[in-house]
Amino acid sequence: MRQSVSSVEASKAFGRISRQALVAPLTITHHGRDSLVLMSAAEYERLKSRNRQVYTLDDVPDEIVNAVRTARAPVEAAAFDHEVES
Repeated sequence: MRQSVSSVEASKAFGRISRQALVAPLTITHHGRDSLVLMSAAEYERLKSRNRQVYTLDDVPDEIVNAVRTARAPVEAAAFDHEVES
């Protein structure tokens, strides 16, 4: 279950809220809408380090092309074979 607190609660109890965010990211809401996420510096660095490499179609390495060509859907996916795109 995602943890969230109001911006008023976060400002009044920042110490407690920040300790909670060290365990798991915490969503701060403003007027009932998600506004900010408070998380540990370690989690932020982990997410930030997951930069993705982007290729143009002509530059995709052969190993990725071959992996896509040989990929197969798991057996469980057969349960959706009856679905048809419209």
